[in-house]
Amino acid sequence: MRIISGKLKGKSIDFLKSNTTRPLKDSVKENIFNIITHSNLIKVNFEKSNVLDLYSGIGSFGLECISRGADKITFVEKNKIAVDILKKNLLRLSLENKSIVVQDEISNFLKSKLEKKFEIIFLDPPFKKDDYINDLELIRKKKIYKKNHILIIHREKKSLEVLPKIVDTILIKTYGRSKIIFSKFLS
Repeated sequence: MRIISGKLKGKSIDFLKSNTTRPLKDSVKENIFNIITHSNLIKVNFEKSNVLDLYSGIGSFGLECISRGADKITFVEKNKIAVDILKKNLLRLSLENKSIVVQDEISNFLKSKLEKKFEIIFLDPPFKKDDYINDLELIRKKKIYKKNHILIIHREKKSLEVLPKIVDTILIKTYGRSKIIFSKFLS
C-alpha cells in the first residue's frame, strides 16, 4: 500500500491484514480525490482543510489527505493494532504534527467535547456495521462541520443505504466492491 499523490507520493504505508479492518484500495482513493478536486458538485477547498477520518484503520485516507495539502487530520479508530500501525506510519513519515490520533469508539469520540470544525468528514465503517447512521446524527447534532464541507461514506456496493433526512446525497460512485457516497449535512 502506498500514498498516491502529493508531497509523499510513492511512500509506502504499513497496513493490517485482518477480518475486522480492510484498507481503502489505492484505486478507490484515487477516484475519491479526483472527485473532491475536480467535481463542480463539491465546493470544498482541500488545501489547508481539517479532515475527520472516522473508522480510520491504519489511516490511508487521512495520510493521503496530508500528502495532498490538508492542514490537520483527526484519526479515530478503536482497534489498538490498527492504531499502533497508524502511529508507526505517522512517525516514519514525520507527520505527527499534522495529526491527532484517538483510540476510542466513534460514538464516544463524537459525544466528547469537540471544538474543531471539519471541511472533510470521511466514514469507513466495517461493511457489516449499519449503526454508523447514529454517528451521522451525532455529527449533525454537534455541528462539527464547516459551512462548505463534504461527507464521504465508504460502503459495500451491495448495501442499501437509507441515510437520514439530515444528509443530502450529492453523488454515489461504485468501484469494484466499494460504494462511495458523497453528501453533505443539511443546514
